[in-house]
Amino acid sequence: MRYHLMGLGLAGLIGIGLGLAQDAKAPEFHLRGDRFKPLTYAEMTPPQKTLIEHVLASPRGSTDGPFNIMLRSPEMGDLAQQYGAYMRYHSSLPPKLNEFVILITARSWNAQFEWYAHRSIALQDGLSPAIIDAVAAGKRPASMQPDEAAIYNFCTELLNTKQVSDATFAAVKDKFGERGVVDLIGVMGYYHLVSALLNVDRYPLPEGAKPELKPLK
Repeated sequence: MRYHLMGLGLAGLIGIGLGLAQDAKAPEFHLRGDRFKPLTYAEMTPPQKTLIEHVLASPRGSTDGPFNIMLRSPEMGDLAQQYGAYMRYHSSLPPKLNEFVILITARSWNAQFEWYAHRSIALQDGLSPAIIDAVAAGKRPASMQPDEAAIYNFCTELLNTKQVSDATFAAVKDKFGERGVVDLIGVMGYYHLVSALLNVDRYPLPEGAKPELKPLK
């Protein structure tokens, strides 16, 4: 009987040790959501854990944004986050202009979190506060450099008409090449997906943050 109890005690200690080891391996992250309940690492399937680990290993280093939503289709989500990481960090467009594209796209969706997250990045990358404020207000910025105007014209024309004119196409191609045209469209495409996911979820802003965008008339 004594040996049996000792065995149970040893097994319990081993079980606790294994549990602690498993907990120690869990990465640190914080998910938010509304319609899609934030998941814990312990609740996740192996593909969901893989998605989270890949996001944390990417240049983002954060799970803020659409990733809690993408966990519901983790294989799609993992492919999408790889695409998004490429378009955000490796686009052939200069970082300032890449962020300009993201803000224009977020504004078109009234995507509050996406705007909140990228407004400060755009400022850090050198986009003028006056340009950002004009986009937020749904107005054409009064003063833009030629490369900024080419990006703005392309994005707004494509968003509004679903086409671009020869002149608008040529202006971007002349400055950034055919790859630049395709990367611009690629950035818009990814942030359309992100904005749609966030809006459907009603993804919350961080505590204390206020919505910056008003509905466009």
